[in-house]
Amino acid sequence: MNRNLFITLLIIFNIAIDQVSKVIVRTTMIKGGKGQINVIKDYFQLIWVENKGAFLGMGSDMNPTLRLVFLLVLPTLVLGYVIYYILKTKELDRMSLIAFCCIVGGGIANVFDRIVFGEVTDFFYIDLGGVFRTGIFNVADLSVTTGMIILLFSGIFNNKKKRKDC
Repeated sequence: MNRNLFITLLIIFNIAIDQVSKVIVRTTMIKGGKGQINVIKDYFQLIWVENKGAFLGMGSDMNPTLRLVFLLVLPTLVLGYVIYYILKTKELDRMSLIAFCCIVGGGIANVFDRIVFGEVTDFFYIDLGGVFRTGIFNVADLSVTTGMIILLFSGIFNNKKKRKDC
């Protein structure tokens, strides 16, 4: 498959699954804790909230101008640069390329929400008995996080490989 087509399809796939999941949540759930759905007891729940901020609501209390700059303009510029980087850097290994596409797809999906709705729809919540607990997040956040983890492991693996070759 053509490299640029692969990049485009993977980014679109990440955006699509996020947006489809958000449409399902907005059309079938009740906003807030009243309409929570226990998927796996209290460990994994669906709770629909709208987030004006970034990850875990950070920045939601910023004034509108700062929120526009830090949650819309800056992320859009960074996403544009990452797209440029992955299209131009032909030496990227497959795992790094996939990781960057997940990060970009998730980022675009959340920026899209901010542009269209003024806030981001979140709905996943995990609580493993207080041992591990998340904030409420969405598929786009999961894409970005997965991409970052893949990128981290790819970097570690590539560094070990380079040291071995020397």
